[in-house]
Amino acid sequence: MRFNIALAVVAVVLVAAAIWWLRGSRGEIEVTVARAAVSGAGGGGTAAITANGYVVARTKASVSSKIPGRLEYLGVDEGSQVAKGEVIARLENQDYRAAVAEARARLSSARAALREANAQRDQLRRDSARVDPLSGQDFVSRQEAEDVYTALAAAEARVGVQEAQIDVAAAGLGVAEANLENTLIRAPFDGTVLRKDAEVGEVVAPSVGGGLTRGAVVTMADLESLEVEVDVNEAYIGQIRDGQPAGIILDAYPDTSYRGSVRQIVPTADRQRATVMVKVAIQDPDSRILPEMGARVDFLTDSDSDEGDTESRIFVPAAAVSDQAGQAIVWVVRGGQAVRTPVDAGPVSGGRREVRSGLSGGEQVVTSGAEGLSDGIRVRVSS
Repeated sequence: MRFNIALAVVAVVLVAAAIWWLRGSRGEIEVTVARAAVSGAGGGGTAAITANGYVVARTKASVSSKIPGRLEYLGVDEGSQVAKGEVIARLENQDYRAAVAEARARLSSARAALREANAQRDQLRRDSARVDPLSGQDFVSRQEAEDVYTALAAAEARVGVQEAQIDVAAAGLGVAEANLENTLIRAPFDGTVLRKDAEVGEVVAPSVGGGLTRGAVVTMADLESLEVEVDVNEAYIGQIRDGQPAGIILDAYPDTSYRGSVRQIVPTADRQRATVMVKVAIQDPDSRILPEMGARVDFLTDSDSDEGDTESRIFVPAAAVSDQAGQAIVWVVRGGQAVRTPVDAGPVSGGRREVRSGLSGGEQVVTSGAEGLSDGIRVRVSS
């Protein structure tokens, strides 16, 4: 009995210690927080509209051959700089070279035949002059004179035929040379090779035909024409204008900001995502900027513009806002406790969400770890 009583006392102590430990340490839920940012007149000029997107090249092309054939030569690699018109690849073209040689031979033969026809015509012209009745000389009969005139007319016709044959042969040579030129794959503009899409020995064609046929030989772009394409929520597109200044921050270099300006607002919206694409030109060229890099664009407002923000606006990370029973709420950390705060939240833009009411700015809002939170529960902010 004494042993059982002692065992029960020990169990009670252990349970009490466990409860105390759970309430003292495990009871504090670990969360990640972020500051509610203030923008506009009272917030130090922080960009009010932010959007995420990718770096793209305005001038980009998948270069393919004009005719099908087997790739015999490829003279570029990823990163190669090429000039407009430079030969970057070649198809097997022995048959096309032979066709050019044959066409040139036909042209030479036609020209030789024309020279012969001209010589015969000139001789018949001289003969016709000797038998001309008006010359006063009567060395041949009338029948012989008519034969000379007929032969001269035939010679004139043969000269015309041979001239036409030269035109035909020249046209054939042009076609053969064009076909030979089509076996050479040239760069359409000055740029950089981004990717090789085929290798020597593979069959390429203007369009993909299945099997082992490749549609493109290389993909290239003009890296001087890089820009950022972002999707702006259509609720904010009215605040974007052509030429508007912007700040660009690449995911790869978060500590570096690049100057940009709005180049184009695409005149159509994405129905599924309720966004409008905006193209932002990069004004600070940098060799580190590469196509397809992720980027964030902060659209700036002119401080002296009448259309600028006249009052402060609050923005929080989109992940900080959740929906409970049809009410948008955020969890604010005050005094080590989570406080449930209803808010009036606007649409998402660039991973941020405007809070029209409910916050004053500067609060610590929970961005992750909100699962299981209740009003007043103790939380521990992760470092």
